[in-house]
Amino acid sequence: MDIPLMSMALSQGQVKQQANISIMKKAMDQAAGNTEFINKMMSGSQIQALQHAAQPHLGGHIDIKG
Repeated sequence: MDIPLMSMALSQGQVKQQANISIMKKAMDQAAGNTEFINKMMSGSQIQALQHAAQPHLGGHIDIKG
């Protein structure tokens, strides 16, 4: 049994786990920020602007011929 080799492998495993947790925290923070942005964009007066941005060709002309 090689104690130094086992210690090094354990240490590397801990570093990988810490890196994965750090990346996951950043992804969760970004998702929370995106959620806030979407909620802000969907508030009352912003809905029409968002719909127009998504489909700018709709609602530009009204056909009033009978």
